[in-house]
Amino acid sequence: MSKTYDHAAIEEKWQQYWEDQQFFLDTAKGELKNKLYLLFAFAYPSGSGLHVGHVESKTALDILARFYRMNGKDVFFPVGWDAFGLPAENYAIKTGVPPAVTTKNAINTFRKQIKRLGISYDWANEIATMHPEYYRWTQWIFAELYKKSLAYQKLGKVNWCPSCQTVLANEQVVNGKCERCGTEVVQKDMKQWYFQITKYQDELISGLEKVDWPAATKQQQLNWIGKGKGLSIDFKIQGLDLSLTVWTKFWETIFGTTFLVIAPEKFEELGLEKFVSNNLKKEVLEYLKQTKRKTEEQRKIGEKEKTGVNTGLLMVNPVNGELVPLFVADYVLLGVGTAVVMGVPAHDERDFIFAKKFNLPIKQVVSYADLNINAKVKASEMPYEGEGTLVNSGKFDGQSAWGDGKAKMAEWMIDEEFAKWQTTYKLRDWLISRQRYWGAPIPVVYDPDGKTHLVKAEHLPWLLPTDVDFKPTGESPLKSSQELKARVEKLYGPGWTPEYDTMDTFVDSSWYFLRYTDSRNKAEFASAEQLQKLLPVDFYVIGPEHIVLHLLYARFFTKFLKDQGYLNFDEPFLKMRHQGMILGPDGKKMSKSKGNVINPDEIINKFGADTLRVYEMFMGPIEADKPWDLSSVAGIYRFLKRIYTLSQEKVGQKTSQDLLKKLNQLIKKASLNIPELKFNTVIARIMELTNLWSQAGQEMSGGDLEKLVKILAVFAPFLAEEIYFALAPNKSKSVHLEKWPQWDETLAIEEEIVIPIQVNGKVRSEIKLAREQIEDKSLVLGLAKEDEKIQAWLQGKKVVKEIYVPGKIVNLVI
Repeated sequence: MSKTYDHAAIEEKWQQYWEDQQFFLDTAKGELKNKLYLLFAFAYPSGSGLHVGHVESKTALDILARFYRMNGKDVFFPVGWDAFGLPAENYAIKTGVPPAVTTKNAINTFRKQIKRLGISYDWANEIATMHPEYYRWTQWIFAELYKKSLAYQKLGKVNWCPSCQTVLANEQVVNGKCERCGTEVVQKDMKQWYFQITKYQDELISGLEKVDWPAATKQQQLNWIGKGKGLSIDFKIQGLDLSLTVWTKFWETIFGTTFLVIAPEKFEELGLEKFVSNNLKKEVLEYLKQTKRKTEEQRKIGEKEKTGVNTGLLMVNPVNGELVPLFVADYVLLGVGTAVVMGVPAHDERDFIFAKKFNLPIKQVVSYADLNINAKVKASEMPYEGEGTLVNSGKFDGQSAWGDGKAKMAEWMIDEEFAKWQTTYKLRDWLISRQRYWGAPIPVVYDPDGKTHLVKAEHLPWLLPTDVDFKPTGESPLKSSQELKARVEKLYGPGWTPEYDTMDTFVDSSWYFLRYTDSRNKAEFASAEQLQKLLPVDFYVIGPEHIVLHLLYARFFTKFLKDQGYLNFDEPFLKMRHQGMILGPDGKKMSKSKGNVINPDEIINKFGADTLRVYEMFMGPIEADKPWDLSSVAGIYRFLKRIYTLSQEKVGQKTSQDLLKKLNQLIKKASLNIPELKFNTVIARIMELTNLWSQAGQEMSGGDLEKLVKILAVFAPFLAEEIYFALAPNKSKSVHLEKWPQWDETLAIEEEIVIPIQVNGKVRSEIKLAREQIEDKSLVLGLAKEDEKIQAWLQGKKVVKEIYVPGKIVNLVI
């Protein structure tokens, strides 16, 4: 062991050693008595390589993997690549370099960087979606869904660039224009493939009760599915034998309806333009035309700057016979509710903005105890969306808008037969067709009559052709492949043609966690034995950007495969957490355009992988966004260097009592906090111990140093291995294969911390806590407010602000 801490030499040596020893490989095989499946979100291997945000999440899971292995778990920690996708295809269009080449190079770069970080993946089960032996089973899943009528075709809207003559993804539409050429994008109907995820919408709701996920994530899933019970109410069109149905959860405000709005597509679908008077028809038709140029995302984003056009048609409000105008407006979407909404501007902010813009009446039907608010609502100066008393609502005046009045109004409308109960969902079927090249081919062929047939099982994988022109031509790139056309005619006969679309890359990433369990199986997507042994996933870490669609689709696939008898569980991820974002030194999101991107390779070259790992874990809670600070990185390097030096200079026969107590407190703290992802608190304790160790008269025995090194090993694996083998050069196994240290409870008892409690800045009492409790903000604030002296100060008053400086003081502001 060199006297000088040479991080580069140490890390290169032990990385090679672990590779030679083939640590943590093939962990899916054999008998697993105490399995733990840890999963990190499928990564897209971009050409720019890893960034420091990748480092944080991968290191966090690696810490758990190393910790649980040392605690006797059979850890399964696989790795793979979400290799298909638009960026590689766009690069091919620009440069002519095939996506297979650029993606393979990117994967090689990522793999090298990850190994350099010491992430203890099971590389033997590595997968990539671009490999035919992977997408063969993606195609098999498509076929299984097709056989159950859950994969189907219908006309669907796509973004179309008239200049480039191609379909664009939403990401390629910028301010309504093609990002390539600047031409205005239009909406076009094309035949598309869909998966019927809506069949599972209720199961996708109820399944959330089984999983340990952040409450906000569950709520986002519920919001996307959008289940709601409300009333469907029929409004007749004056002078026509036609009605439009409005679905609403707020029927108590129906007497305040002053207009109706219909989605442009619904208006055309019903052929209502033929009933528009000649003097308005030109304006209405022009508006419908303009809407076709907008993507759905633009229409959602543009809600606050509402556009619309009066059709001149009048609707009869069934509760009072009043006539209200019908508008067409693109903020109303075809797939949401009935695509017709009633406008109640006095009690809905969106309707209020629309009414103000088009100078429509605003009629108050709910009053509030605050007279000032009521006056403003009545004067059409603001909307009010809260609870109150019904007014201007016929026989329901004076009744509760959210209580008896609402219930009785529903009964009355149903009895009068112009309304009925209806449950609706926002969730729509999953459009999987992509008119792109770099994706899994849809395994479908068409006979000479145009009838659809699945590619035969013996012809899977249905290979992605390589003789393709990437240049946009207005058709799917696969149409340019002569090999694909010849292949179909050879296998199926003259006149047969292939499907030219590829699948959405979300399809690939919606089942990858299943393939990991049996990644080299050529007979099935995974054997029943392996699936039962390893699944479901015990702990999943993903970024907050994936918490809606990816999770919905993965859960859908899981529930479908369970129904088909392939799985014995219906929720794939039992526990899940999200990492935050590593921000640039300027506190902003890292991007090349801002020039604030931190390259992990540069940090590793200068300070080492251990420093990078420990620094990112010490920055703060995993779920929080944190700015990069280079001076703090250097501080972590000095900290690790000090441990290296102390391990050589201050090792004796016996550990000093103060240090022994500190060590046992550390072991307990680490054992309890690592499973909760509180890595920063454990590192802080290691720093405290190191500071004490460095003081005069403090010494640590070799046996106790081994315990410290075992804790250090999960955070700084290279340095820990170096110290561990130096303690006993003849050791037969790595520190990472050792057992986790145990603590002595009598030595691990924490000293009490006294925390003053202030009320409005003046100390009124104090509480005493064990040191390990002071980080629990909710516990500390709860105990503070329960204190008898404090309760006397709070009696009859409302706490408007709670301030807690950890370990220092509580201040309750009343």
